Amino acid sequence: MRIALASDAWAPQTNGVVTTLKATLETLAALGHNVRVLSPQTLACVPCPSYPEIRLAIAPGAYVARELKAFRPHAIHIATEGPVGLAVRRYCRGRGVPFTTSYHTRYPEYLRARWPIPLRLSYAWLRRFHGAAVRTFVSSRTLEAQLAARGFGRLHVWRRGVDTGRFRPRRTSHPELARCEHPIMACVGRLAVEKNLEAFLSLPVPGTKVLIGDGPERGRLAARYPQALFTGLRHGEELAALIASSDVLVFPSLTDTFGLVMLEALACGVPVAAFPVPGPLDVVEPDVTGVLHADLATAITCALRLDRQQCAARARLCGWDQATAQFLAGLAPIPTAQRAALAVSRSSAMIARRPARRQTSGAGEGL
Repeated sequence: MRIALASDAWAPQTNGVVTTLKATLETLAALGHNVRVLSPQTLACVPCPSYPEIRLAIAPGAYVARELKAFRPHAIHIATEGPVGLAVRRYCRGRGVPFTTSYHTRYPEYLRARWPIPLRLSYAWLRRFHGAAVRTFVSSRTLEAQLAARGFGRLHVWRRGVDTGRFRPRRTSHPELARCEHPIMACVGRLAVEKNLEAFLSLPVPGTKVLIGDGPERGRLAARYPQALFTGLRHGEELAALIASSDVLVFPSLTDTFGLVMLEALACGVPVAAFPVPGPLDVVEPDVTGVLHADLATAITCALRLDRQQCAARARLCGWDQATAQFLAGLAPIPTAQRAALAVSRSSAMIARRPARRQTSGAGEGL
């Protein structure tokens, strides 16, 4: 199958969306599928406000048209709601071509953490964006229920996986943590306001707090909490070794849709301490792989008593093969006749579709 994957988040960014898409692409390729990624990498871009690591493509319409005409995919999936995703959505809708989307990020909550934008307005825009898709992929049953309550329809669960070859228990500690006071409490991710990091950093608990990652809040947090260790961004084997050298992974976020790093920690044999909110509720098996508690200090104390071998064993059941099978099951195959429409102009496609529209009871919404 030829699959077009549109994403405004791509290399060299480091985040859960990019990790998920890259792992899915690698698994699809191993299964014999041909995937073409439509991303901003080769386009003129501007930095995303408050998140400059994400580059927003300027006028990607011509690029999208050229790629889809040349590739003639059997299915199209839009992973993000940025300019590239919007351009693919517009191109498909103008030609009556079905597509699917993903809901990866709680943008309404992220926006509200920075600016006084009402949630209802952000969610209304997202409903409009995803409402045109055949299905919208979500990472968990909890998120599925929450979005359904906000009026989203045709939701499909696409869970996440973990590379258990890289993220695995280790016999020796990472040299950077070898002399740290135990327990070592790691927190991994972007250092930004929406991650609720001060709920962790302000806790009066013994041990060493380790922040692995970077972001706009790093300078302020490092100055305010000098006892914590800020390692900066780490990747690959080094990231896995740092996590495996920790005694507990602390996940203070209240806004993540899943939290892939929790699976990575469990695969390393590291239990999770988190709040009982979406994301942790769908990853952590209470009192087996982690502890969810409204008091994060209590969650940390109790998680430290859990069996690390049990954590690793549970994570081995969450490979990318199973997650990618769910991805494939949710795609909307493009019929042969409609696939030909990918190569025609928008005006020709609209003329060809006009009789069919008069026979239907309602027209689809536009952008």
